[in-house]
Amino acid sequence: MSHTLAVITVVYQNYRVLEDFFSSLKNQSVKDFKLFLTDQSPSPQNIATPTFACDVSHSANLGYAHGVNVGLAQASTQAYDYFCVINTDTVVDRLFVAKMLYSLKNHPGSIIGGKIYYAKGFEYHHNRYAKNELGSVLWYAGGGVDYQNGLTFHRGVDKVDHKQYDNFEKTDFVTGCLLGFDRSVLHKVGFWDENYFMYFEDADFCERAKQQTITLYYDSAIVIWHKNAQSTGGAGSPLHQKFQRNSRLRFTLKYMPLWTKLHLLKNALFNRW
Repeated sequence: MSHTLAVITVVYQNYRVLEDFFSSLKNQSVKDFKLFLTDQSPSPQNIATPTFACDVSHSANLGYAHGVNVGLAQASTQAYDYFCVINTDTVVDRLFVAKMLYSLKNHPGSIIGGKIYYAKGFEYHHNRYAKNELGSVLWYAGGGVDYQNGLTFHRGVDKVDHKQYDNFEKTDFVTGCLLGFDRSVLHKVGFWDENYFMYFEDADFCERAKQQTITLYYDSAIVIWHKNAQSTGGAGSPLHQKFQRNSRLRFTLKYMPLWTKLHLLKNALFNRW
């Protein structure tokens, strides 16, 4: 092993996002990382070899958590101690690797999330903002779990960043769009739950971590931009909603209070959501 940080990601057919993703990784201030990319496409295409260290694996489409686990297993076998799971439909800040490694090394045994903006032009309410605000609209700045409704939520979502969330602080939920941890966390929590095909696998990982008294942090110094929900046809698409509903129900039945479980089961049975 010649690098410190294992960057774990998954692609399914949407190869067009890789160009921007790769370009931002290529421009890192430090090159102390290796990308582990799992391609779950039914008809894989040749992926242009990036100029940084990269291993590409191929897998059947058994869900996002499975793809993450393929990368984690490969990186773990290669003796990596620091891991960062990230979406391919992102662009990372030039200091991303340096800041993630700094945070992981200074907060061992924890889970780290960063500040995530909507990529410019991918804002959910893109007509709401002035032109000069695009690219500075928050998608995630810390988060939590709504145990009454069986949901996770993002702090700051859809707000323009005015440095109102620039602290390093504990958080209750770290999105799988960007989630870092070290080998000790993997040993305690285990791999991602492959019963979730897509969505809420990150929430499940965080809940299992909290059960092991692992602390979750939001680090505003780690910055990326997200082209939201590009693998499922965009935010609000029928496919996006289907996966959200199914995984939400599974997450609720596993972690939420009894009355929340009963409420969501009733809604699912009578198609009220």
